Amino acid sequence: MATDMTEGTPWRRILYFTLPMLAGNIFQQLYNTVDTIVVGRYEGKNAIAAVSTSFPMFFMLLALVFGMNMGAGVVISQFFGAGKLEQVRRAVTTLAVFQFFCVLVMSPIGLMLSEPIFRLMKVPPEIMQDSLAYARIFFYGLVFMFGYNLLAGILRAIGDSRTPLIFLIISALTNIVLDIYFVASLGWGVAGVAWATLISQCLSMILCFIYISRKIPLLSFTVQDIVFDREILQSMIRLAIPSSLQQMVVSMGFMTVQSLVNSFGTVTMAAFSAAGRVDSFATMPIQNFGGALSTFAGQNVGAWKLERISEGVRSTLMMSLLVCLFTTTLAYTAGPYLIEIFLDAGLEENREVIAQGVDYIKTVTMFYFLFALSATLNGVLRGSGDTFTPMASSFFSLSVRIIVAYSLTSMPGVGYRGLWWSLPCGWLAGCVIPSIRYLSGTWKNRARQRYESIMNLTGSDPLPLALDLVEP
Repeated sequence: MATDMTEGTPWRRILYFTLPMLAGNIFQQLYNTVDTIVVGRYEGKNAIAAVSTSFPMFFMLLALVFGMNMGAGVVISQFFGAGKLEQVRRAVTTLAVFQFFCVLVMSPIGLMLSEPIFRLMKVPPEIMQDSLAYARIFFYGLVFMFGYNLLAGILRAIGDSRTPLIFLIISALTNIVLDIYFVASLGWGVAGVAWATLISQCLSMILCFIYISRKIPLLSFTVQDIVFDREILQSMIRLAIPSSLQQMVVSMGFMTVQSLVNSFGTVTMAAFSAAGRVDSFATMPIQNFGGALSTFAGQNVGAWKLERISEGVRSTLMMSLLVCLFTTTLAYTAGPYLIEIFLDAGLEENREVIAQGVDYIKTVTMFYFLFALSATLNGVLRGSGDTFTPMASSFFSLSVRIIVAYSLTSMPGVGYRGLWWSLPCGWLAGCVIPSIRYLSGTWKNRARQRYESIMNLTGSDPLPLALDLVEP
C-alpha cells in the first residue's frame, strides 16, 4: 500500500515507513549472514574468507545499476508526491527496460572478470577456487537480484515498504533451509550457499511481480503499456551519475581495503568478515532511517513542503542516535557471543579469529553516532535531488579511510587493528561536506530545481519564486 508522506506527523511517517523496510533489509542481510554461518560451521574459516572476499567485486561491477536505482527512486517519489501518476508509470517502465539491458551486459562481464579481479585483490590460493565458484553462480543469477530490487525499490518509492518485506521473509527462510540442505546434507560447500541464494532471490522476484500485477493497478502493465521515455531516463541519469560514481568509487575502495585485509591472512579475513556481518546489522537501522528520509524528502519536494523536510531531518537524527546508544551497549555486553555465532569457539584455530572480531566490534561501535549524522544528512540531500554532495562526501570519507588504514597498519604495534580504526576516521570525514551543505541552506536551491523539472516534465505551472531559498 502506497504511503503519502506529505501529510501527518513527520517522525511517525518516517518511523512507520522505516520499520518494514528495516525488517526487509534484515531478512535480506540474512542471505549473506546465513551463508557465512553455515559455511563457517561446516567448512571452517577458509570458507568464510572465500564468501566474504567476493562482495567488494560484486558492488564494483554493479555500481552503475545501484546508482541508477537511487536516481530513479528520487524521480519516482517526486512524481508520486506531486500527484503525477502517469509519469510514475512511464518512469517505472523506462527503468525496467534500462535494467534489462544492464543485466544482459553485466552478467558476462562479471563471469569474465571474476578471476582477474580476485588475483588483483591478492586472494590467497587456498580459497581462490571457492571464491570463484561463489562469484560465478552469483552472476548466473544476476537477473533475479536485479528483478527483486527493481520491483521492491519502485514500491518503496511510492511509500510501500511493507509488501516487499512479506516476500523477502519467505525468501530468506527458504534460503536458510536450502543453505543447510545443500551444505550439510549434500556437501556442496561454498557453491551450495551460492545456489541457495540464487534460488531464494528468484522466488522473491516472482512473488513481488505477481503481487504488483494483481494488486497495484498503478504499477500493473501489459506489453502495450511499456514505454521508454528518454526524457525521464535523462532525468534519472542526471541524478544517478553522482550516485553511480559514488557506488563505484566506494566499491573500489572496499576492494582496496579488502586487499589490505587479505594481506594479513585467512584469520584476519575471517574475523573481518564475521565482525563485518555484525556491524552490518548494527548500522542497518541507521541506513534505513536515511533511506526513509530520502523518500520523505522526495515526496515533499514534489509537494513543495520544505518545512516538513527540515522537521523530518531533526526527527530522523534523534531516532538514529537512540539506535546508536542501543547497538553500542549490545556490542560491548554481547560482542564475543555475536562472533561465536559464526564459528565453533571450542576449536583452537578459531580462538584468534574470535578475538580479532570482538576487537573490531568494540572499536567501531563507539563511533556509530558519526555514521548516523552522515547517513541522515546524505539521505535528505539525496531525496531533495542533490546527489552530488553525498557523492563528494563518500569520496572524501573513503579516501580518508584508505589512507588511515594503510598508514596505521604499517605502524609497529598496530598491525591489523589499523583496519578497525580507519572506519570511524572515515565516518568523521564523511560528516563534513553534508553538514556544511545542509546547515548553509543551499540544498533548497537544488530542491527548487527538481520541483521545476517535475513541472516541466508534466506540463504543469512552474513554482512561484520562493522567498526562503539561499544564495549558492
